[in-house]
Amino acid sequence: MEKPQITQAMINAYDEYTHLSLDRRAFMRTLTALSGSAAAAAAIAPLLAANSAQAEIIPEADPRVKTEDVTYPGAGGDMKGYLVRPADAAGKLPAVIVIHENRGLNPHIKDVARRMALEGFVALAPDFLSPAGGTPADEDKAREMIGALDGKQTIDNAVATVTYLEGNDLTTGKAGAIGFCWGGGMVNKLAVASPDLKAGVAYYGAQPPAEDVPKIKAALLLQYAGLDDRINAGIDAYKKALTDNGKDFTIHIYEGVNHAFNNDTSAARYDKKAADLAWSRTVAFLKEKVV
Repeated sequence: MEKPQITQAMINAYDEYTHLSLDRRAFMRTLTALSGSAAAAAAIAPLLAANSAQAEIIPEADPRVKTEDVTYPGAGGDMKGYLVRPADAAGKLPAVIVIHENRGLNPHIKDVARRMALEGFVALAPDFLSPAGGTPADEDKAREMIGALDGKQTIDNAVATVTYLEGNDLTTGKAGAIGFCWGGGMVNKLAVASPDLKAGVAYYGAQPPAEDVPKIKAALLLQYAGLDDRINAGIDAYKKALTDNGKDFTIHIYEGVNHAFNNDTSAARYDKKAADLAWSRTVAFLKEKVV
């Protein structure tokens, strides 16, 4: 069977479904209209979505890493997370928080944490759905649960994660953060809320209000997709506020790629060239700033 053709309009519809106002039924109606038939829409939808079967670039059993599930104090209750470190670490290492997308702590984000550990960090991927019982297997349900989280408590839980890593015996007491999509927005919010965060890397993340920017102490690396009009609408105001307040920041816009270009489990939106370049910049930035 010939591979279905995926258009930018289809990708935009999927982003509206995952981030804004379309429910599943409305999304499939839109996709059917764009593709020409219900059969074509049914074939295209899985290509737009993430495929957890493709999540493991670094297998969990890889002998180069040590992994464990951890529980630590959050804001008003326990937080759970996935902690990874290099198996051959001889001493304390800087820490990096890996913040998931709006699908919760899934296999892809755990894999990103393992990749980060192999770069020489203690990587912790928190489950920000811990207060709601944890990330479910159903991604639609996870998105609903993310949308229902208490905003202040969620930020407080992110700050508590920094505190946990600062006091963890495996770390140097220094922590940075990297986040994607919803997690990219959380990195920006965490930078506002935590004076102890050393560095933040936000992939296509929503920007904080300009009036909150003076509170930021962390160095920031802000990575955006050129075709991501929804998120990119906030770049100019954020850049001006960061500049006016003398903040340490770098912005990269990867032209011709979509929101979620780093997610290699999403065949339609993943862009290897942009993802590889962004990752190399991320690693170099964190190694420089989380010291």
